[in-house]
Amino acid sequence: MKYAESKGVLLIHAAGNDGKNLDSDFNYPNSMLLDGTKPTNWLTIGASGDPGNGGLAASFSNFGKQQVDVFAPGVNIYSTIPGGNTYGNASGTSMASPVTAGVAAFLLEYFPTLTPQQLKTVIEKSAVKPTIKTQKPGDGEEVSFAELSRTGGLINAYEASKLAQEMTSQKTQPVKTKMKVKQAKRA
Repeated sequence: MKYAESKGVLLIHAAGNDGKNLDSDFNYPNSMLLDGTKPTNWLTIGASGDPGNGGLAASFSNFGKQQVDVFAPGVNIYSTIPGGNTYGNASGTSMASPVTAGVAAFLLEYFPTLTPQQLKTVIEKSAVKPTIKTQKPGDGEEVSFAELSRTGGLINAYEASKLAQEMTSQKTQPVKTKMKVKQAKRA
């Protein structure tokens, strides 16, 4: 983790699918280094679902107010499936993590000067914070979604891109093309 941090790599970690509170239950790997510090380039991702079909927090997702950073879609994600050249729906924090990695890659494409620490900050601060209650993974207790992660939020690519633009002070430039537009004649 320290090596990745020294090379400017953002590490995106799936929280796990045991419905456990990572603040009190052990999970490996985790963000604690041998010297007791935490890397500044690490995000732990919980899986979110459909509030109208199973709940906003996926019933299987690990969670934790200190240990899980943000939630991302992780239920019924159409993806490649192990065992050949096949596709299908899969669920898990290992589906939510690539969604987050995709948002990070998207941001780096448009804002290549962002450091891993800035990317982490952008993803966390731009998370949308639902005010609804959801079932806590593992036991089904009704709780505020904000209790399940550090940000209390869901990843949001649009808000992240706006925040990244503010952070880097980059103004969107119009795309230059060779196409010419002719004025229409008025009758």
